[in-house]
Amino acid sequence: MKPKISRREFTKTTAAAFTILKAGSALTYAANEKLNIASVGAGGQAGGDIMALSSENIVGLCDVDWNRANRMFKRFPKAKRFKDYRIMLETMEKEVDAVIVGTPDHHHFHASLNALKRGKHVYCEKPLTHSVWEARELTKAARAAKVSTQMGNQAQASNETRRVQEFILDDAIGPVRKVRVWTDRPSRGLFDEYWPQGVQRPSETPTVPDSLDWNLWLGPAPERPYHPDYLPTKWRGWRDFGTGALGDIACHFFDPVFRALKLHAPISIEASSTRVNKETYPLGSMITYNFPARNEMPPVELVWYDGGLRPPRFEELKDNDIMGENGLLLIGERGILFSDWRRWRLFPDKLAREYGEPPKTLSRSLGHHQEFITACKGGPPAGSSFDWAGPLTESVLLGNIPLLVELREELTKVQLRWNTDDFTFPNHTRANQFLRRNYRKEWEL
Repeated sequence: MKPKISRREFTKTTAAAFTILKAGSALTYAANEKLNIASVGAGGQAGGDIMALSSENIVGLCDVDWNRANRMFKRFPKAKRFKDYRIMLETMEKEVDAVIVGTPDHHHFHASLNALKRGKHVYCEKPLTHSVWEARELTKAARAAKVSTQMGNQAQASNETRRVQEFILDDAIGPVRKVRVWTDRPSRGLFDEYWPQGVQRPSETPTVPDSLDWNLWLGPAPERPYHPDYLPTKWRGWRDFGTGALGDIACHFFDPVFRALKLHAPISIEASSTRVNKETYPLGSMITYNFPARNEMPPVELVWYDGGLRPPRFEELKDNDIMGENGLLLIGERGILFSDWRRWRLFPDKLAREYGEPPKTLSRSLGHHQEFITACKGGPPAGSSFDWAGPLTESVLLGNIPLLVELREELTKVQLRWNTDDFTFPNHTRANQFLRRNYRKEWEL
């Protein structure tokens, strides 16, 4: 990507050096040695990440809408302000150690890659990227930069994520061959958010608000007129900007499952859904991922449900138990692990009473954002570094490809086989074009 203001290529630099009092972990850093952090995005989720990392120095804030960013501007009055992150990262290159990327999905790749090419540590919100190809490329770029990274799937650091892994490590429910994951998104529910899906592009062309730079908000996405139906938050349902309910929630919900069952890339994907169109994701969908055997672990069928769809009740539930609008099921030969996204419970009740709790064999986290700070200062890699988050995001976003309208009629009759080593669908070459996206000329790589 080449900034409009400058035609020079990205300069790869090393991260700012720190004086270490003793050899060892980042905890040996002097108390006054803090990271200098710049944020791409200053409202919404980016604002939350800024506050979570505010024990460090917040030195740069960038947002295309300064009204939306005003709360962070007031909170950090000494931070330099920008609307174009390309300019911020170029002009502050020698002042910044780490970068937060808290933008809509379609900017994640460009902003993160820009920072990585400058040798900066990167904290990027989920999903890591907008396309499968971008996830693969960003993972490689992070390895090449040799910096610390973290994706914003905060629950990966929770005790419950450790606990479900410990259940599986202790063989509490026997071999697991079926997984079911569901969410109410995009409807209102547990997360109290909504964005439009299953709709067409609005025809009205209202005036762009004075505070918003619409061209910069579009960034690498195809040009279109401004409309308030796209932002804030509402962008998630639009194909050009977001990744739908799957991209929004699956990086959270798949994470403990992938860790517990040691899942990697699927070998096939298929989907069914409500009506599809070229503009937005469907109102509801069911996506089936098949994963191969992993050493002693058997193959796994994982079915994802969104839009309020959910799997049938499992018979071990009591009449007054509810499965809820968001949940996860790991179905083993001897029992079931069920989570309502608050706590994992073991079924049937008889097994739960006899088994009790798994032994605590895994270390607990310092906290999701603290993991990133510690990693940047020389500690161990964060739990959702791009080495983990990149392949996870690839698997998640593969599920959106069979929902594309151009393939819908064909793909109701075929299962997409995936070869992760060759990065291709060997049985459906036309689907390969949807592994990546085109960028507007100014944002081409």
